[in-house]
Amino acid sequence: MSANPIYHLKDAYFFEVPKGLWRHHWKTLDDVPKFLREGHPEVKTAAEFNHAMDGKVLIPQYFGTIESLYARRSGLAISKYMLLELVVAAVMLLLFSRLARHLSDGDRPRGKFANLFEAFLVFIRDQIARPAIDDPPGHGHDQDAGGKAAPVHRGDQFVPMLWTLFFFVLGCNLLGMVPWAGSPTASFSVTLALAGATFATGMLSGMKQFGFLGFFLNQVPPIDMPAYLLPLKIVISVGLFLIEMLGLCIKHLILAVRLLANMVAGHLVLLGIMGLITAAASASTGMWATVTSISVVSATLFSVLELFVAFLQAYIFTFLSALFIGAAVHHH
Repeated sequence: MSANPIYHLKDAYFFEVPKGLWRHHWKTLDDVPKFLREGHPEVKTAAEFNHAMDGKVLIPQYFGTIESLYARRSGLAISKYMLLELVVAAVMLLLFSRLARHLSDGDRPRGKFANLFEAFLVFIRDQIARPAIDDPPGHGHDQDAGGKAAPVHRGDQFVPMLWTLFFFVLGCNLLGMVPWAGSPTASFSVTLALAGATFATGMLSGMKQFGFLGFFLNQVPPIDMPAYLLPLKIVISVGLFLIEMLGLCIKHLILAVRLLANMVAGHLVLLGIMGLITAAASASTGMWATVTSISVVSATLFSVLELFVAFLQAYIFTFLSALFIGAAVHHH
């Protein structure tokens, strides 16, 4: 029940709304959830819990138990970010299902809705998937492991995955601008899972392209050395293989960290700006009014910048994912 503002960025097992919109009416300590009583034995009355928890909408836990408002004890505890991710997924499903019905007859898109999403789709295909994944002209790698001819635009087969990644990251980013919600991409577990999806797609696609062993052998660049230096060649190849595999893991880890860092940084700046209002509360009325005015204007302008950053980070994450997938399906 801490008032630490940094908890605004953490995943939690409750939604916070204005106190007047959600009040608890626990009569006795037995009515108070067990984890709250065990976590705060110093609180002796239900009224104190009511006052501290007003405005906090606890998420029912049917599949697990929690130790505090921010920590799981056992089982599958449902958190705020989990529910928000489901909301994003549900909205995407509804929008894309409607879009699919619009385009199912093969006719050109009609209406603002269809044209808007077609513009996004064409941009992701032409500016992300194809440049990052297609074979360059004259590259010569026109067959897969089975000897079949590679498609002219290899990147097109990854457009559905990149399209989904882009809108999921964008939706999670934009939720950070919604009052009383939060940005799931400000959680490392979320960004790590997204990077894991890119990692798995790249590895599976590379194995499909070159075969299971061929994918790993492709990580080592060819080394042209005389036969009598074969032992040295083996040592160098093993070392390069280990370095390449470590690099493969690290670059996907960085993919997760950079999205997390960018989303957390923006929220921290906003918290710092708005925190100036509280810091100036003990000053004179004139000083407080000046600080408040500057803080509100600054926070508004920075929120507009955050809106741009939400789109930018979704684009960068998708583009880097395409680059990593492209590297996995091409010869080194």
